[in-house]
Amino acid sequence: MASPQIVWLRRDLRMADNPALYHAAQQGPVVAVYVLDDEAAGDHAYGGASRWWLHHSLESLSKSFGARNSRIILRRGDAVEELAKVANAVGAETVHANRHYEPWWRKAQGKLAKQLDLQLYDGNYLFPPGHITTGSGDPYKIYTPFSKSTLEQMPPRDELPEPETISSPDEWPASDKLEEWNLLPTKPDWAGGMRDFWEVGEAAAFERLDWWDDHVEDYDEGRNLPSVDKSSQLSPHLHWGEISPVQIWHRFKDKRSQGWKTFEKELIWRDYAQNVICQFPDYPKESYRDYDERTLWRNPNAGHLIQQDMECWQKGMTGYPIVDAGMRQLWQTGWMHNRVRMITASFLIKHLLIDWRHGERWFWDCLVDADYGSNGVNWQWVSGTGVDSNMFSRIMAPLSQSEKFDAAGYIREYVPELAKLSDDEIHDPADSKRGDYPVKIIGHKEARERALTAYRESKS
Repeated sequence: MASPQIVWLRRDLRMADNPALYHAAQQGPVVAVYVLDDEAAGDHAYGGASRWWLHHSLESLSKSFGARNSRIILRRGDAVEELAKVANAVGAETVHANRHYEPWWRKAQGKLAKQLDLQLYDGNYLFPPGHITTGSGDPYKIYTPFSKSTLEQMPPRDELPEPETISSPDEWPASDKLEEWNLLPTKPDWAGGMRDFWEVGEAAAFERLDWWDDHVEDYDEGRNLPSVDKSSQLSPHLHWGEISPVQIWHRFKDKRSQGWKTFEKELIWRDYAQNVICQFPDYPKESYRDYDERTLWRNPNAGHLIQQDMECWQKGMTGYPIVDAGMRQLWQTGWMHNRVRMITASFLIKHLLIDWRHGERWFWDCLVDADYGSNGVNWQWVSGTGVDSNMFSRIMAPLSQSEKFDAAGYIREYVPELAKLSDDEIHDPADSKRGDYPVKIIGHKEARERALTAYRESKS
């Protein structure tokens, strides 16, 4: 019998179109291993919402392996050390893995390759980072030419089927029990809203894909309307690899609607974010553009009132209904509508003048789709500090954004204190009609002038 083949699982928690699993299954008995390595990621170890999703995703995938008379080995600790221990226990020499591009995973891949035969595959993106380059062979820094070049190189690779058979080793190595990892919140259990909002796992991802097949044509306009369910909500399934972008692309490749064309560019943006962190590994932690941070940002750690402003934003108590609806949706469901993500991020950075990294960290802890590349790229785009970003002087007006994109129904759902107000009133309620809902933490005009002044001073 061929020697056992280890499959190192990370954010590729699926059976179908999983190159590492597919190729391993062709070469011998499969020992799939997931290692919870919190130390390697440092300050970007999984946050609370991510840990909740991970528990349920592993639980779902374990059932899929079980249906094949196989299993997932769970270990906790240094990923390279634990994989080496498993390899030694089962007599394996080869580890199959889909490439990951977060700096800690790139480091681990390099270290593991010195100890075992590491076979790496491209499985999580339309094209592997580094594949789309300029005419001179350099990686793109700007999204628009990157997107154009990606479209010119379509189609991506073909989908891979689930393995026809998965053979088991003679003996299974020791494994942790998933519940021992305590990934789920208990005291208190704050995940009720997420349980109500999400179905987790590969089967759930394809159910959502089937739903999206009927609605993607409305995406171009519908994606900006928080009150209308015209977002795919596939982002956490994509992030955790319960479905691949290649599978999505092949499902929709024959569609001609503007909605699909716009959504395709969102998949390309996801690829773009990985290309950025490959060039700038600390991008989610370090601003790309130079400025005087001491002049521009108000530091929540340096003053009680600034910390108070930060907490009002986190709790959805800023007095701006669209901002607060978004922040409460985030807390309840672990997800936020894309248009509202931009509005809430801009509010923190430009209305409250709080460093974008504080927002990145909060989203990292609260989002079920918290992605190292996408989260960092999106925050630096809004803050105007990124390699490709909006100008700082473009300050989103949350009140007019709320009215323009018809967010009344969305506000009623997540800010019930205002539910009885009319559509005309709910975007910017008069103080006399707010009841227990707070007044604005700062006026829009005042905030805009303060931000522009601080920006000018930071560049002088």
